[in-house]
Amino acid sequence: MKIGVCVKQVPAKDAPLAIAADAVWIRESDIGFETNEPDSFALEEGLRLKEKHGGEVVAIAMGPERMKQTIKEALAKGADRGIHVVDDQFYRLDPLAAARSLAAAMEKENFDLILTGLQSDDQGFGQTGVLLAELLGRPHATIIMQIEVQGASMRLKRELEAGWFQWVELPLPAVLSIQSGINKPRYATLKGIMAAKKKEIASTPRASLGVPETVIERVEKIYVPHKSKKTEFLTGSPKEIAAKLIEKLRHEARVL
Repeated sequence: MKIGVCVKQVPAKDAPLAIAADAVWIRESDIGFETNEPDSFALEEGLRLKEKHGGEVVAIAMGPERMKQTIKEALAKGADRGIHVVDDQFYRLDPLAAARSLAAAMEKENFDLILTGLQSDDQGFGQTGVLLAELLGRPHATIIMQIEVQGASMRLKRELEAGWFQWVELPLPAVLSIQSGINKPRYATLKGIMAAKKKEIASTPRASLGVPETVIERVEKIYVPHKSKKTEFLTGSPKEIAAKLIEKLRHEARVL
Protein backbone atom coordinates (compact mmCIF):
# COMPACT_ATOMS: atom_id res chain seq x y z
CA MET A 1 0.00 0.00 0.00
CA LYS A 2 1.13 3.50 -0.77
CA ILE A 3 -0.06 5.69 2.10
CA GLY A 4 0.12 9.48 2.35
CA VAL A 5 -0.20 11.06 5.80
CA CYS A 6 -0.80 14.79 6.23
CA VAL A 7 1.07 16.21 9.23
CA LYS A 8 1.03 19.73 10.56
CA GLN A 9 3.19 21.72 12.94
CA VAL A 10 1.41 23.77 15.61
CA PRO A 11 2.49 25.94 18.55
CA ALA A 12 3.59 23.89 21.55
CA LYS A 13 0.90 23.44 24.18
CA ASP A 14 2.89 25.34 26.81
CA ALA A 15 3.96 28.14 24.43
CA PRO A 16 3.26 31.70 25.68
CA LEU A 17 1.17 33.00 22.78
CA ALA A 18 1.23 36.65 21.74
CA ILE A 19 -0.73 38.28 18.93
CA ALA A 20 1.24 39.42 15.86
CA ALA A 21 1.12 43.05 14.75
CA ASP A 22 -1.35 42.32 11.94
CA ALA A 23 -3.71 40.62 14.45
CA VAL A 24 -4.41 37.67 12.13
CA TRP A 25 -1.84 35.24 13.56
CA ILE A 26 0.47 34.78 16.54
CA ARG A 27 4.02 36.05 16.98
CA GLU A 28 6.16 33.02 16.12
CA SER A 29 9.60 34.32 17.09
CA ASP A 30 9.30 33.61 20.81
CA ILE A 31 7.67 30.16 20.89
CA GLY A 32 8.35 26.50 20.18
CA PHE A 33 6.43 24.24 17.81
CA GLU A 34 5.45 20.58 17.82
CA THR A 35 3.65 18.02 15.67
CA ASN A 36 -0.12 18.38 15.73
CA GLU A 37 -1.27 15.67 18.15
CA PRO A 38 -4.24 14.37 16.09
CA ASP A 39 -1.86 13.89 13.13
CA SER A 40 0.34 11.64 15.30
CA PHE A 41 -2.53 9.14 15.49
CA ALA A 42 -2.95 9.27 11.69
CA LEU A 43 0.77 8.67 11.19
CA GLU A 44 0.79 5.75 13.62
CA GLU A 45 -2.16 4.16 11.83
CA GLY A 46 -0.38 4.57 8.50
CA LEU A 47 2.77 2.92 9.87
CA ARG A 48 0.76 0.01 11.28
CA LEU A 49 -0.97 -0.54 7.95
CA LYS A 50 2.41 -0.53 6.21
CA GLU A 51 3.79 -3.09 8.67
CA LYS A 52 0.78 -5.33 8.07
CA HIS A 53 0.30 -4.96 4.31
CA GLY A 54 3.66 -3.65 3.06
CA GLY A 55 4.27 -0.57 0.93
CA GLU A 56 5.44 2.90 1.94
CA VAL A 57 4.32 5.83 4.07
CA VAL A 58 4.88 9.38 2.84
CA ALA A 59 4.58 12.34 5.24
CA ILE A 60 3.18 15.52 3.66
CA ALA A 61 3.35 18.93 5.34
CA MET A 62 2.87 22.56 4.33
CA GLY A 63 4.45 25.63 5.89
CA PRO A 64 7.76 27.48 6.38
CA GLU A 65 11.22 25.92 6.67
CA ARG A 66 10.62 24.89 10.29
CA MET A 67 7.96 22.46 9.05
CA LYS A 68 10.74 20.11 7.98
CA GLN A 69 11.30 19.21 11.62
CA THR A 70 7.82 17.70 11.81
CA ILE A 71 8.50 15.73 8.62
CA LYS A 72 11.82 14.52 10.05
CA GLU A 73 10.03 13.32 13.19
CA ALA A 74 7.64 11.32 11.00
CA LEU A 75 10.61 9.86 9.11
CA ALA A 76 12.30 8.94 12.39
CA LYS A 77 9.17 7.04 13.44
CA GLY A 78 9.14 5.01 10.24
CA ALA A 79 7.80 7.05 7.33
CA ASP A 80 9.79 6.40 4.14
CA ARG A 81 10.01 9.91 2.67
CA GLY A 82 8.52 13.36 2.98
CA ILE A 83 6.93 16.05 0.83
CA HIS A 84 7.23 19.67 1.98
CA VAL A 85 5.01 22.31 0.40
CA VAL A 86 6.93 25.49 1.24
CA ASP A 87 4.89 28.58 2.15
CA ASP A 88 5.84 31.13 4.80
CA GLN A 89 2.32 32.62 4.77
CA PHE A 90 0.40 29.34 4.95
CA TYR A 91 -1.62 30.53 7.95
CA ARG A 92 -3.39 33.03 5.69
CA LEU A 93 -4.92 30.21 3.61
CA ASP A 94 -8.47 29.13 4.27
CA PRO A 95 -9.17 25.35 4.49
CA LEU A 96 -10.12 25.08 0.81
CA ALA A 97 -6.96 26.84 -0.45
CA ALA A 98 -4.83 24.71 1.88
CA ALA A 99 -6.50 21.51 0.67
CA ARG A 100 -6.06 22.57 -2.96
CA SER A 101 -2.34 23.06 -2.37
CA LEU A 102 -1.92 19.68 -0.67
CA ALA A 103 -4.01 17.95 -3.36
CA ALA A 104 -1.84 19.47 -6.10
CA ALA A 105 1.34 18.35 -4.33
CA MET A 106 0.18 14.73 -4.00
CA GLU A 107 -1.83 14.37 -7.22
CA LYS A 108 0.93 12.51 -9.11
CA GLU A 109 1.66 10.22 -6.16
CA ASN A 110 -1.42 8.01 -6.76
CA PHE A 111 -1.78 7.10 -3.10
CA ASP A 112 -3.89 4.07 -2.25
CA LEU A 113 -4.82 5.74 1.03
CA ILE A 114 -4.52 9.27 2.40
CA LEU A 115 -4.80 9.81 6.16
CA THR A 116 -5.29 13.03 8.12
CA GLY A 117 -5.82 13.81 11.77
CA LEU A 118 -9.35 14.81 12.75
CA GLN A 119 -8.40 18.49 13.18
CA SER A 120 -5.50 20.76 14.07
CA ASP A 121 -4.75 21.98 17.57
CA ASP A 122 -4.29 25.59 16.43
CA GLN A 123 -7.07 26.55 13.99
CA GLY A 124 -9.21 23.44 14.42
CA PHE A 125 -11.23 23.69 11.18
CA GLY A 126 -11.36 19.89 10.75
CA GLN A 127 -11.87 20.21 6.98
CA THR A 128 -8.63 18.99 5.38
CA GLY A 129 -9.61 15.35 4.89
CA VAL A 130 -13.09 16.12 3.60
CA LEU A 131 -11.86 18.69 1.08
CA LEU A 132 -8.93 16.55 -0.08
CA ALA A 133 -11.31 13.71 -0.87
CA GLU A 134 -13.54 15.97 -2.95
CA LEU A 135 -10.63 17.56 -4.82
CA LEU A 136 -9.00 14.20 -5.58
CA GLY A 137 -12.28 12.46 -6.39
CA ARG A 138 -11.87 9.86 -3.61
CA PRO A 139 -14.42 8.39 -1.20
CA HIS A 140 -14.05 9.65 2.35
CA ALA A 141 -14.99 8.72 5.91
CA THR A 142 -14.23 10.56 9.12
CA ILE A 143 -13.86 9.87 12.87
CA ILE A 144 -12.25 6.50 12.10
CA MET A 145 -11.57 4.20 15.07
CA GLN A 146 -10.53 1.01 13.25
CA ILE A 147 -9.34 0.07 9.76
CA GLU A 148 -9.54 -3.40 8.22
CA VAL A 149 -8.12 -3.60 4.70
CA GLN A 150 -9.80 -6.31 2.64
CA GLY A 151 -8.20 -6.46 -0.80
CA ALA A 152 -9.42 -3.48 -2.82
CA SER A 153 -11.72 -2.21 -0.07
CA MET A 154 -11.77 -1.38 3.64
CA ARG A 155 -14.08 -2.07 6.55
CA LEU A 156 -14.09 0.94 8.85
CA LYS A 157 -15.35 1.60 12.37
CA ARG A 158 -16.62 5.15 12.89
CA GLU A 159 -17.36 6.85 16.20
CA LEU A 160 -20.80 8.47 16.38
CA GLU A 161 -22.55 10.45 19.11
CA ALA A 162 -23.74 9.17 22.50
CA GLY A 163 -21.39 6.17 22.55
CA TRP A 164 -22.60 4.71 19.24
CA PHE A 165 -20.35 3.26 16.53
CA GLN A 166 -20.90 2.52 12.85
CA TRP A 167 -19.25 0.03 10.49
CA VAL A 168 -18.95 1.12 6.84
CA GLU A 169 -17.22 -0.26 3.75
CA LEU A 170 -15.18 1.93 1.42
CA PRO A 171 -13.32 1.11 -1.81
CA LEU A 172 -9.66 2.00 -2.31
CA PRO A 173 -8.17 4.48 -3.07
CA ALA A 174 -9.73 6.65 -0.34
CA VAL A 175 -9.17 9.44 2.19
CA LEU A 176 -9.76 8.93 5.92
CA SER A 177 -9.81 11.35 8.88
CA ILE A 178 -8.51 9.49 11.94
CA GLN A 179 -10.01 9.90 15.39
CA SER A 180 -7.60 10.73 18.21
CA GLY A 181 -7.14 7.77 20.54
CA ILE A 182 -7.40 5.09 17.83
CA ASN A 183 -3.93 3.87 18.82
CA LYS A 184 -0.87 4.69 20.90
CA PRO A 185 1.63 6.68 18.81
CA ARG A 186 5.17 5.33 18.95
CA TYR A 187 8.29 7.24 19.91
CA ALA A 188 11.18 7.65 17.50
CA THR A 189 14.06 5.29 18.28
CA LEU A 190 17.74 6.25 18.05
CA LYS A 191 18.01 3.92 15.05
CA GLY A 192 15.02 5.64 13.44
CA ILE A 193 16.47 9.10 14.07
CA MET A 194 19.75 8.13 12.43
CA ALA A 195 17.95 6.50 9.48
CA ALA A 196 15.80 9.61 8.96
CA LYS A 197 18.90 11.63 8.02
CA LYS A 198 19.22 9.58 4.82
CA LYS A 199 15.56 9.76 3.81
CA GLU A 200 14.31 12.10 1.10
CA ILE A 201 12.30 15.26 1.73
CA ALA A 202 11.11 16.77 -1.55
CA SER A 203 10.47 20.51 -1.22
CA THR A 204 8.06 22.30 -3.55
CA PRO A 205 7.20 26.01 -3.29
CA ARG A 206 3.43 26.35 -3.02
CA ALA A 207 3.53 29.14 -5.62
CA SER A 208 4.84 26.66 -8.21
CA LEU A 209 1.81 24.37 -7.89
CA GLY A 210 -0.46 26.66 -9.90
CA VAL A 211 -3.09 26.81 -7.18
CA PRO A 212 -5.27 29.96 -7.18
CA GLU A 213 -4.50 32.45 -4.43
CA THR A 214 -8.20 33.20 -3.98
CA VAL A 215 -9.63 32.47 -0.53
CA ILE A 216 -13.34 32.35 0.25
CA GLU A 217 -12.93 33.06 3.94
CA ARG A 218 -10.32 34.83 6.01
CA VAL A 219 -9.51 35.61 9.62
CA GLU A 220 -10.25 39.26 10.30
CA LYS A 221 -8.76 39.40 13.77
CA ILE A 222 -7.61 37.21 16.62
CA TYR A 223 -7.48 38.55 20.16
CA VAL A 224 -7.21 37.55 23.78
CA PRO A 225 -10.69 37.38 25.38
CA HIS A 226 -11.39 40.19 27.81
CA LYS A 227 -11.78 38.88 31.35
CA SER A 228 -14.30 40.55 33.61
CA LYS A 229 -16.14 39.69 36.80
CA LYS A 230 -19.51 40.92 37.92
CA THR A 231 -21.57 39.98 40.95
CA GLU A 232 -25.21 40.87 41.26
CA PHE A 233 -27.45 40.16 44.25
CA LEU A 234 -31.10 39.36 43.60
CA THR A 235 -33.55 40.53 46.25
CA GLY A 236 -37.18 39.86 46.98
CA SER A 237 -39.20 36.82 47.96
CA PRO A 238 -37.97 33.36 46.87
CA LYS A 239 -40.57 33.35 44.08
CA GLU A 240 -39.46 36.79 42.84
CA ILE A 241 -35.76 35.83 43.03
CA ALA A 242 -36.43 32.64 41.05
CA ALA A 243 -38.30 34.62 38.37
CA LYS A 244 -35.47 37.17 38.09
CA LEU A 245 -32.87 34.40 37.90
CA ILE A 246 -34.71 32.63 35.09
CA GLU A 247 -35.03 35.91 33.21
CA LYS A 248 -31.28 36.58 33.44
CA LEU A 249 -30.33 33.03 32.48
CA ARG A 250 -32.64 33.23 29.49
CA HIS A 251 -31.87 36.72 28.14
CA GLU A 252 -28.40 37.64 29.50
CA ALA A 253 -26.52 34.36 29.92
CA ARG A 254 -28.59 32.71 27.15
CA VAL A 255 -28.27 29.25 28.66
CA LEU A 256 -32.01 28.48 28.75
